[in-house]
Amino acid sequence: MKIISGKYKGKVFVAPKGIRPTPQRLRKAIFDILGDISDFSFLELFAGSGAVSWEALSKGIKRSVLVESNPYCLRAIYQNIKVLDKDSSKVKVYPLDVEEAIMKLHKEKESFEIIFLDPPYLKGLVKKTLQRLTLYDILAPTGFIIVQHTKKEDLPEALGDLILFKQYNYGETKLSFYKKDVSKGSLSR
Repeated sequence: MKIISGKYKGKVFVAPKGIRPTPQRLRKAIFDILGDISDFSFLELFAGSGAVSWEALSKGIKRSVLVESNPYCLRAIYQNIKVLDKDSSKVKVYPLDVEEAIMKLHKEKESFEIIFLDPPYLKGLVKKTLQRLTLYDILAPTGFIIVQHTKKEDLPEALGDLILFKQYNYGETKLSFYKKDVSKGSLSR
């Protein structure tokens, strides 16, 4: 797989067999929607190969945190970090289950402008993860969550203090964007 834009455009990274990495067309769409993300912090849950984080780093984010528990995916992530050696100081990996990582990040008082999640499809993990993110607030006040999911999975319009504010369709895949509902006040616990 290749990074499609930014300062690492054309660099090749590895993806382990048996996962569904975010395709180039969809990665391009995500970063076209996002625009300038320099100086943002980025969290990728269910990171897989880290494809979306590598694009984000190439686009100039200040740091990326990847959460993945699969040992084959972790091996690929660490291999890919070597490819992007110049920015390895901007990358942190949590080799944990997503729920455990969210609690740990909350305890460490971490906060992210962009949280991206692309869990295995149709396993109920999107809603479960969004619920966890409402309980353990690690989303910056003006940040947003991007969910990559199948069109077959309906997501809630609101969940806790999160509201769905945009959706984009790409074939059988959907990108859903959530942000904090400022009318409900802060999520801080």
